[in-house]
Amino acid sequence: MRDNDSAIAIDRIAVDTARAPELPAAPAAASAAPGALLAALGVAAFSLTFPATAWALEGMGPWTVVMLRSVLAAALAGGCLLVLRVRVPERRHWAGIAVVAGGVVLGFPLLTTLALQTSTTSHAAVVVGLLPLTTAAFSAVRTGARPSRTFWIASLAGAAVVIAFAVQQSGGAPSSGDLFLFAALLVCAAGYTEGGRLARHLPGWQVIGWALVLALPLTVTGAALALNTEPLRLTAHALGGLLWLAFGSQFLGLVVWYRGMAAIGVSKASQLQLAQPLLTLVWSVALLGEHLPPAAPVAAVAVLVCIAVTQRTRG
Repeated sequence: MRDNDSAIAIDRIAVDTARAPELPAAPAAASAAPGALLAALGVAAFSLTFPATAWALEGMGPWTVVMLRSVLAAALAGGCLLVLRVRVPERRHWAGIAVVAGGVVLGFPLLTTLALQTSTTSHAAVVVGLLPLTTAAFSAVRTGARPSRTFWIASLAGAAVVIAFAVQQSGGAPSSGDLFLFAALLVCAAGYTEGGRLARHLPGWQVIGWALVLALPLTVTGAALALNTEPLRLTAHALGGLLWLAFGSQFLGLVVWYRGMAAIGVSKASQLQLAQPLLTLVWSVALLGEHLPPAAPVAAVAVLVCIAVTQRTRG
């Protein structure tokens, strides 16, 4: 409730300030900068997801990784909801929360983890680099957002860079894991879009928190089954990767990500993710010892230019 009261107070201050003719643009500037920073922190957290998954897979099966990360994240989120005595969301919000649970809590982690059984983290990262454009398209359909023509041109250019980079890495023949990755794009974009919409009505941490709690019956059951059927070897890498996936990627990263999307809009926030595959490439070299493709610096510059353009247009 404190978060909602604070939001109401901020809205009142923004209205009063907007009435002053000498400071007409202050509220927008004040809200955009922190929102972009929060979204960028979310991207930084997500960029470690694939390397952390690769670490976790060193000692666990894919189903064990996905279910345990969600159960641990739900324990943290549920604890926060209980301690802060957060009210249960209104009935009208639960359909959206279910979409977040299906796309972000279950669908994307499962599909990408299965893909990493046959794909390298660097290959998976560049394919999932199409997520910003997919999210912007879902946002346009779901929320009625109409980004400018320049926004779409820059987004398509960024996506083209990502596709070219992926094709160059795979030698023109997509791997079997790409089907999982493309499916992951769709479910994650739906979850991001719905989560960003809900974050305008609920604090971002509550959106992902309730989604994790909603999925808990499935994830607890799945974790129990997976632990009984898949091998388990708790190495330092496996445990460290699992803990980051649960607390960094699955909860804290999504908290700041949804708050950022609520502040600057789903379309604009999604374009910051164009930098995510390149950050993941850096982590894959530093943490996994993978070879960095020669085209990476060129792709990095091109993608960052696209990000700069999309952030200067109206999304």
